[in-house]
Amino acid sequence: MEKGVDLMKVIAHEEYPPQCDRTLQIEVTDAHDGMARGIWKVDERFMNGIGVAMGGFVSSAADIMMAYAIATKLSGEQSFTSIDLHTTFHRPVLIGEVTVVAKVERMGRKVVYVLADLFQNEKKAASVVSSVMIIDQ
Repeated sequence: MEKGVDLMKVIAHEEYPPQCDRTLQIEVTDAHDGMARGIWKVDERFMNGIGVAMGGFVSSAADIMMAYAIATKLSGEQSFTSIDLHTTFHRPVLIGEVTVVAKVERMGRKVVYVLADLFQNEKKAASVVSSVMIIDQ
């Protein structure tokens, strides 16, 4: 298996973000102590047939920012993978900027519980929760 991108180096601007971040047009702006914040630039590529961002993209934006929040809490010898991801939609996401805020809510030896909220025009558009497995390498 090929080694992935070191998210802590992405946060420090020492390495390019993973391809999924670039594809989704999301950029981490701050990450420390189990918290991460980023901006998702939503354009017409993310719109579904009814003119709102497809839910899978909304969930993906949260998943990406939750990864940065988790990365700030792990040692260099640890990795992680999602166990589950649950998204609640509060309002549609439209073309424009979306702020994504993620935080580690609870961290055990093997599982991390993470929350993320997405805001557009200062209104909450979605809330996401995820359980994530810690992998010791």
